[in-house]
Amino acid sequence: MLLHLQAVLDADELARAAELLADAPWCDGRVTAGEQSAAVKRNQQLPQQHPLTRALQQIVLDGLNRHATFFSAALPKKVFPPLFNRYAGDHNRFGDHVDNAIRFVPGQHQQRVRTDLSATLFLADPASYDGGELVIAEGTGDRRIKLPAGDMLLYPGTSVHRVEPVTRGARLASFFWVESMVRSGEQRQLLFEMDRALIDLRSSGGESGPAVALTGSYHNLLRMWADT
Repeated sequence: MLLHLQAVLDADELARAAELLADAPWCDGRVTAGEQSAAVKRNQQLPQQHPLTRALQQIVLDGLNRHATFFSAALPKKVFPPLFNRYAGDHNRFGDHVDNAIRFVPGQHQQRVRTDLSATLFLADPASYDGGELVIAEGTGDRRIKLPAGDMLLYPGTSVHRVEPVTRGARLASFFWVESMVRSGEQRQLLFEMDRALIDLRSSGGESGPAVALTGSYHNLLRMWADT
């Protein structure tokens, strides 16, 4: 499931992120790439332990924590501390790759995150750069995504994906991974669809008998499938 989440960051948060990124100490993005990814990765990235990165991470995490649709879709158990990248100039692309199945959290002994879901949070106005589309391979063909600043794409960690060359301007984004309480993508999607249906049912009929019954079924399935 590919899910476009709108307004993960608001205008004030985007302005603060832009202010912090204006003097960012960019380094080679291959520092966090696996062996296969490093061969096709040509971008820049903020150092993971830099104070600037930590300030930006808090902005992103605050946005995620208040975004109900993110929680409903991802059912997060662990969120890898968000990272930040830049595509511009000679560091302008990332070829086809699959994200590592397990990520080790820097500075936290033996802390691991299984990458059930990948996330890209766009930080630059799409009119400010050309190219830079996130391309995700699906059975029906490639999906090309370029979202407004503050919006985020959530997609399976198993996806083959790439970032097209940026030919003008700079593409700035945050990226990270989520380990879900519900490991199965099919089960996660079913729970998400049930939750959306419950919201619609409550908005039209309040806490009716069917709404209460469906809520019970939702939580019983979550209780059956979730690993906390």
